[in-house]
Amino acid sequence: NLLLQPCSAGPGPCRLIQYPVAPCKGRITVTKEDLACLDAGEFLNDVIIDFYLKYLLLEGVGGSVAERSHIFSSFFYKQLSRRDRHTRHQRVKTWTRHVDIFTKDFLFVPVNQDWNKGIKPPGAARTDLSSSPHIQRRHFSIKAALEHLISARTCQLAARDVFLYLWTVFIFLFFIFIFCIICSLSSFLPWLCNTVIVCRPCLLVMDSLKLSYHDNVLSLFSYLQVEWEVRRKSPRLFTSDTMKSFNCRVPQQDNSSDCGLYLLQYVESFLQNPVVHFDIPLRLESWFPRQRARQKRDEIRSLIMSLHQSQLKEEEPKPSPSR
Repeated sequence: NLLLQPCSAGPGPCRLIQYPVAPCKGRITVTKEDLACLDAGEFLNDVIIDFYLKYLLLEGVGGSVAERSHIFSSFFYKQLSRRDRHTRHQRVKTWTRHVDIFTKDFLFVPVNQDWNKGIKPPGAARTDLSSSPHIQRRHFSIKAALEHLISARTCQLAARDVFLYLWTVFIFLFFIFIFCIICSLSSFLPWLCNTVIVCRPCLLVMDSLKLSYHDNVLSLFSYLQVEWEVRRKSPRLFTSDTMKSFNCRVPQQDNSSDCGLYLLQYVESFLQNPVVHFDIPLRLESWFPRQRARQKRDEIRSLIMSLHQSQLKEEEPKPSPSR
């Protein structure tokens, strides 16, 4: 029942490919109806998204980065985010029975939500600290300060006044010395931070519509906490304090139908060159040109048809050897 059937056979959906091929587990069936969502202006369905994500992990990118990564199905978050929070992990606990996600460096969770609710991107007021009158650069002039001290009429001072004067000079030079040490450390610390790699879990949100992601993060925190307890048999707290989340500045779509394309391009670009060193905010606006995401419709269609032709050849009956 796993043989590919011709498009003209039977009233059911026309099966184009199954990926990956047997005996691999987790095969995804792509039909001719699924292929129609690759037309311009159409929304990518979950089958196409899951197929391409699996292809990226198995063949498209490959290498050590793919081995260190795990990509959840696009259905994963839909099950996770249903209303009953108490059974949240119970609904998806079998989805990772063959993999320990905590041995991976990168986890990808596709989120496909209903945007037809009049949700507007939240406006965030930003303060430019460099223009604040309370934060200014102060330049210290050692020469001017010393000239001010020396200008006193030291020759007419009593012995006690001379002592106080010298003590003042000593304190002044001491603070100048401390100031020089701080300046040296400030120039050394960036080099140290770029040299020493501190591994800590974080959550990077990449959204092509700049919508709110607070609820998504809370759902994932809850899942990771229970999953850790089930896998490691020990408690661990996953909160915004122990695992920082950042909304990345990524390329944005200019229409309402390319959400899936940008999702796939985010994953592909990350797998090709993982972001491991970054300053907040993470600026990836020039990660890829907008045309690159638009081309994915034709790329995925060509890929599916190429796999379709190769799988058809494999299913053709081989001629029996002549005696």
